[in-house]
Amino acid sequence: MKKIAQEGREVFYKGEIAESIVACSQKHGGLITMKDLNDHSSAWVTPISANYRGYEVFECPPNGQGLVTLLALNMLEGYDLKSMGHNSPQYLHLLLEVLKLAFADADRYVADPDFVNIPLNQLLDKDYAESRRSLINEKRAGQQVAAGVPESKGDTVYLAATDRDGNSISLINSLYNAFGSGVVVEGTGICLQNRGALFSLDNDHPNCIAPHKRPYHTIIPAMVLRDDRLFLTFGVMGGFMQPQGQVQVLLNIIDFGMDMQTALDAPRCRYIPGSSECVFESGIADSILQALAGKGHRIVHLEDPYGQQFGGGQVIMVHPENGALIAGSDPRKDGCAMGTW
Repeated sequence: MKKIAQEGREVFYKGEIAESIVACSQKHGGLITMKDLNDHSSAWVTPISANYRGYEVFECPPNGQGLVTLLALNMLEGYDLKSMGHNSPQYLHLLLEVLKLAFADADRYVADPDFVNIPLNQLLDKDYAESRRSLINEKRAGQQVAAGVPESKGDTVYLAATDRDGNSISLINSLYNAFGSGVVVEGTGICLQNRGALFSLDNDHPNCIAPHKRPYHTIIPAMVLRDDRLFLTFGVMGGFMQPQGQVQVLLNIIDFGMDMQTALDAPRCRYIPGSSECVFESGIADSILQALAGKGHRIVHLEDPYGQQFGGGQVIMVHPENGALIAGSDPRKDGCAMGTW
C-alpha cells in the first residue's frame, strides 16, 4: 500500500508489484504475463436498462450478468403479481420459470462485448420478453430451458452510498470463490482472484477463454430511477443469486409495497442455473413447497448455516416526495445501514 501511495498505479501494473504478481502466477502454472498487466485499463461503460412498471432499472452491461435481472423483470411485467400474493405458489412458480429463461439467455449471450456481438437491444425489447413469456406453462415447471434467438434488428462485498446532494454510488467487489484462487502473492498480501473459472472451454461459445478477454461476471451493482430521479441504489451479493435477489427485492418494493428493511428480510427462493433444481429459505411454508413440487419443481435442500445461499443486500431509497434517505441492510450478511450529518 505504501508503494502504491508513493508511486501510483504504475508500480501495480508495470513495476515491482506487477513483477511479483506475474512471478507468483507462473510459479503456480498460471497464465498472467507482464503484458496483461501493462495493457490493463479500466473502462467507462454505458449502463443497460429496462423499464419495469414505470421504474427504470439500470445495470452494468455484459460481461456482467445484470442482463438476467432486466430480462426477468421484462417477462414478469406481464403478470399481476400483487394479486397472486407474496411468495404464494403461483407467484414463486412464475418467478422461477422466468429466472430459468433469463439464465438460459445469459449463458448464451453474456460475454466480453469487445470480442463478440451481443444483441442487447433485441434481448431487452418488450416483444422479445413476450415471446419468452409465452413459453411458460403456468401449471407445470419447465425441465429443460434453452436460450432464445432474438430477431436481428453474473466472499463478495457490496456497498451503497448517497449524499445530501443526490450523488450516489453502487459498488461491488469480489474475488469470486472464498479467498479467490487461494493464492497470495508473496510479500504483498494480494490474493489472486479466480474469475477465470467462469470462462467456457467450448471454442464455439462466445464466452470461450482468450487473451485479454473478460469472463462472464456475476457482480452487478444496480440503481433505479423514477421519473428521471434517483429512487434506489442497491445490490445483492451471492454469485448467481445476485440477479435473483435483485429481482425479488425489487418486486417486494415495487409490487408489494414493502419498506426497505422488510424487502430485504423477506424469505427468498433460488434457482440453480443449468439445472431444474430450486431451493427455498425456511420462512417459506412446507405447504407452499408441496404445491410447487406438484407443479414439477425439483426442490432440493442445501446446507446453509450462515445464510450464504440466498444473498445479502444493501438498499438506499430516496423518498420520491420529500427526498429523505431510507436504508436497509440484509441480516443474512455482515453490514449495517447508517447515516451521518
